[in-house]
Amino acid sequence: MLAAVAILSCVSAPALAQGQDVLRDDFDGPAFSESGQLFYKKNAEQAAGTIRFQSEVVRAGSGALELSVHENCRKDDEACSERAEVWERPKTHVPYNDGAWYAFAVKFGMPIPQDDHRYVIAQWKREILDDALTDFSPLLAIRLNRGKLFVTVETDQVPVRRDIGKGVQAECGPGETPVWAAAGRTQVRAMVAAQGDWSPADGRLFDACTAAISVVAHGAVLPAPESGWIDFVIHSKPGPKGDGRIEIIANGGWIATITGQIGHEGPGLGANQYFKFGPYRAAGAGEWTMYYDTFRRGPKCADVTDRGCPPMAP
Repeated sequence: MLAAVAILSCVSAPALAQGQDVLRDDFDGPAFSESGQLFYKKNAEQAAGTIRFQSEVVRAGSGALELSVHENCRKDDEACSERAEVWERPKTHVPYNDGAWYAFAVKFGMPIPQDDHRYVIAQWKREILDDALTDFSPLLAIRLNRGKLFVTVETDQVPVRRDIGKGVQAECGPGETPVWAAAGRTQVRAMVAAQGDWSPADGRLFDACTAAISVVAHGAVLPAPESGWIDFVIHSKPGPKGDGRIEIIANGGWIATITGQIGHEGPGLGANQYFKFGPYRAAGAGEWTMYYDTFRRGPKCADVTDRGCPPMAP
């Protein structure tokens, strides 16, 4: 059962020289709103995707986005991806070390994928320059696996304590967070939130622990994908040196505060973070459809929601 967020005053994030715009798009028109500064990316990966402004499945107002991906990769090519993602325009990107609040509503189309596979419905990344030597995973991502929602945070290599060989999610001590830190990876992925029926077997990939990322749970959990529209409110502030902070709220329930080493730094990386949403998977079968509505972004919590904000540290 979701715990209600304490309705306390939302302390403003630090003043932003760039990225302080308040953006919004209700997807009520036949195209993206100028006030939302969103666009549908056109590239090879997105050739598997379709976008439709429609009025049959709606959270609020008269319209919502329908985003779908269909088979476009060989089943054995896990490096191939199928996407239908909407991006923030580069001129609106938020500086990487600044914080921003995001809100959006999402609904899963049927059938909901139930396989053990890589699915993402929303992600925050750092800009990657053309001369980057490697790709970088999202610093924050809302994911789906075997029909269950969970959230991950990514960062550069950090000290980990191994708890491998059990085939289930690591049992971490106070102040530690389960992570995936496989040999050969230059990044570490932390599991920071999940829906209520998440099990140790579901998190078996996260077989190590780190104290470099801290998670404070506030009582609410992620809703199940089949529950209908889910209203997310997310605060994203990367901090690859250890001062990162993320807040996760869903359907008015305050789920978690994540602090510590969040995101990436080094050669090949740009100055800003950006958000993109829509169905993304590795090579998969059939068609997968998602619906999105009421996008908001701003420097303050109150810019994106009127359902109450969590207390923020000074």
